[in-house]
Amino acid sequence: MRTTYAIGAITIAGFAAGVASAATLDDVKSAGELKCGVSTGLAGFSSPDADGKWQGFDVEFCRAVAAAVLGDPDKVKFVPTTGKTRFTALASGEVDVLARNTTWTFSRDTDLGFEFVGVNYYDGQGFMVPASLGVTSAKELSGATVCIQTGTTTELNLADYFRANGMEYEPVPIETNAEAQQKYLSEACDAYTTDRSGLAATRATFETPSDHVLLPEIISKEPLGPLVRHGDNEWGDIVRWTLNALISAEELGVTKANAEEMAASSENPEIRRLLGVEGDLGAMIGLDPKWALWAIQANGNYGELFNKNIGPDSPIGLDRGLNALWTDGGILYSPPFR
Repeated sequence: MRTTYAIGAITIAGFAAGVASAATLDDVKSAGELKCGVSTGLAGFSSPDADGKWQGFDVEFCRAVAAAVLGDPDKVKFVPTTGKTRFTALASGEVDVLARNTTWTFSRDTDLGFEFVGVNYYDGQGFMVPASLGVTSAKELSGATVCIQTGTTTELNLADYFRANGMEYEPVPIETNAEAQQKYLSEACDAYTTDRSGLAATRATFETPSDHVLLPEIISKEPLGPLVRHGDNEWGDIVRWTLNALISAEELGVTKANAEEMAASSENPEIRRLLGVEGDLGAMIGLDPKWALWAIQANGNYGELFNKNIGPDSPIGLDRGLNALWTDGGILYSPPFR
């Protein structure tokens, strides 16, 4: 497996070197659309609805970037990617940004030649099992068959966890969440492991979610965030500060509904800089002064995106937890807009 990763790294590094000098902002403006890599389908994060329109937390971040750059949140081409294809898609230029439940790791940031622009969801790896098994702890899974997406950090974490605890398991490799769901429900594996948010999202789509249990152990840190290619720092700044704009907007009370009014009437200097009515932050990153206003108006601030797609009142039902603002006991934090 390590050999596979090494070959993949070399291949991707070659792609990255070939496109590193590209001015992605110019390419996006010229094309008139943002190419955004997403998952092949994970409820709450990125999945097409009954009309084929992409919906979800990561999808709405893509729309915010499109709004910031092009002034229109609908000018996005969504490119479905698997755990195996996502990095090649980004490195080769098939997508301009990857917003797909991807964990920020040392090797991805350095060896693969990518740039993580921040964390939009602090996650951790967990396990889901049928309630009928009577299992209450991951420590009881020795000898189990486990569905695991190949080419992911969860694959490596799983091996580490079982080895550290002197347990054995039989991996059942899958490529997409849809395949994992099918195999898990057909009892091809005893347990499914991935990011805990992904497990909650998958369970929410089951006919009887209560028939399935998320075990209490969280066996890893999984800081998930959007990423771009190394070598185009200006583009990285745009995507990074779009995420920061959505986080700051929540902290400052700027919402999709009141953003226009706040731009016209707020006396708060940071709100005025954020919304482009004071200072020249837009010009510093090659965008219109209203870039952040447009990003917020696309679907709302960070909290609005979270609550609508994956929050406690959504079908996914995730608590804010670590993803609450630092002012509310979480660790979500944006550098200042000044």
